[in-house]
Amino acid sequence: MAKPQFGIQMYSVRDLCQQDYLGTIRKIADIGYKNVELAGYYGVSAKELKAALADAGLTANSAHIGLNYNESISEQVKRQLEYAQELGLKRYIVPFYPLQEETTEDGLAKMASILTEAAEIVTAGGLEFGYHNHAFEFAKIGGVAAIDLLFERLSPELVFAEFDLGWVKVGGEDPAAYLRKYEGRVPVVHAKDFKADGTDTEIGRGTVDWDSALQAAEETGVEYVIIEQEHYDVGSLESAKLNYAWFKERGW
Repeated sequence: MAKPQFGIQMYSVRDLCQQDYLGTIRKIADIGYKNVELAGYYGVSAKELKAALADAGLTANSAHIGLNYNESISEQVKRQLEYAQELGLKRYIVPFYPLQEETTEDGLAKMASILTEAAEIVTAGGLEFGYHNHAFEFAKIGGVAAIDLLFERLSPELVFAEFDLGWVKVGGEDPAAYLRKYEGRVPVVHAKDFKADGTDTEIGRGTVDWDSALQAAEETGVEYVIIEQEHYDVGSLESAKLNYAWFKERGW
């Protein structure tokens, strides 16, 4: 298998994006990144954002697109899909669902129904649809991890998994094992590392076994490894530089 490409989730530098979104895109490119995953558009039109990414030499293959679960799913997904299509995205990824509020069979059934409804609209529009996990999806329902029960309910043709490997670890599971378990259904993963106290840190400074996780990513056909960091001991841009250097030093 070919080595995946690596990139950064723009949520990692959200503080800078709020101040100057297009300028931050340029700063990310200046570090050396070639791939980004988007998280919000900060009022920028799809046409303007597409041009800025091209000018910076960046590819945006995917985006985290949140859903408001108190509103019509179909209406908001159709709106978001139009923007994604104009931007030229390949993958539409839902970053969160509040399953922790109802970690039961009924709660899971509701979640699967909502994601399926959204996925049918997105895939009919020509994009792939995925779901990004946190740790709470690994809570057990009847002795089985909720995330496994979820993906049993979701069609592989409609929904892929974007496993956040750090959250898999925090959830009590082995990231490499989960990639192998769902081989062929995980085109994109998040690289996030966590300290023993549960706060995230730069890649290689936490508890995740990256040698095994990244080997599994390569062997199971993962296309993109996307760095994401939410908290910093240094500034967000400095963390982005350190994470980029970590991957480059290992031949990525």
